[in-house]
Amino acid sequence: MSLFVQQVILGLMLGGVYVAVAIGFSLVWGVLNIVNLAHGALVVVGMYATWFLFTHAGIDPFLTLPLDAVVLFAIGYLVQRGLINRVIRAPLFFTLLLTFGINLVLINLFLLWFKADFRSVTTSYSGAGLNVGAVTIPYIRLAALVIAMLLAGAVGFFMNRTRTGFAIQAVGADKDAAQLVGIDLRHVYALTFAVGAACAGVAGGLLSTVQAISPTAGEPYTLQAFVVVILGGLGRVSATVVGGLLFGLIEVLAQSQVPGLGAGWSNAIAFAVLVLVLVLRPQGLLGRLA
Repeated sequence: MSLFVQQVILGLMLGGVYVAVAIGFSLVWGVLNIVNLAHGALVVVGMYATWFLFTHAGIDPFLTLPLDAVVLFAIGYLVQRGLINRVIRAPLFFTLLLTFGINLVLINLFLLWFKADFRSVTTSYSGAGLNVGAVTIPYIRLAALVIAMLLAGAVGFFMNRTRTGFAIQAVGADKDAAQLVGIDLRHVYALTFAVGAACAGVAGGLLSTVQAISPTAGEPYTLQAFVVVILGGLGRVSATVVGGLLFGLIEVLAQSQVPGLGAGWSNAIAFAVLVLVLVLRPQGLLGRLA
């Protein structure tokens, strides 16, 4: 029984990371109707930013998260305003091609600057945990879960309690009507993508504390963010939280309870969950916000 409880706790903690990864992806998709294939590469930018600040400036990885968010916010704003905005009203296929191209450019820049070497962020508390009976709760993963929930709450507050958030939602609901009432579409587009990129930066900073960093480390997270959004339902932060936590549980329990499945099957599990949800409930567990 304690082993099962341990797996559930680890699944929820992994799900917290998926929530952080998927929030920005869901925001960009829901408002801009862009499936951002460069999202995983933006996560890696956050990973490298945390590694650089930790290694060269001695800043604790969790204290680098606001800096990661600021750096990615600026990158996201410039990328959207300078590139993606040019095809924002084009068919979905064109934005897929463009974001895939941005993904390839970023990966090759990582290879040029950092080579293919693996890097890591190892702190004095990396292997420590809280023991509750026979259950161990790793401090880093617990902190990642808490920060992911705080990030979700902050994005939810921003979208539902601020004037800018209302403007973003208005653009997502009806672009032409939003423009008629004086909303600057180009600025809102860029701001939305920038907020999504900032969330990816925070997620990358969290991931740098629990896995090795490499130029291609973010590739699985684009798929997993896609699955989380489909699983929970597109259009609201609460759906992303439910989808992320549930997907983390499914992945950990499947790897531990199903014979023959291990860590290498994570992408296969993601595809299986994606197919099941699309077949049984394509609108997601919580449904898409109208």
